[in-house]
Amino acid sequence: MNILNKLLKNESGATAIEYGLIAALIAVVIIAGITLLGTDVGNTFNEVANGLTN
Repeated sequence: MNILNKLLKNESGATAIEYGLIAALIAVVIIAGITLLGTDVGNTFNEVANGLTN
């Protein structure tokens, strides 16, 4: 009976899942930010290159 009570009170699995979800959300935000920033930087370099060739 003690073992069953310990298993029911064990929340380490839920905590690990929560940390995993937080890490996944942070990864999505980082990827989105890099994608947007990368596009802006690429456009800026293209404008500079076009200005130098004209």
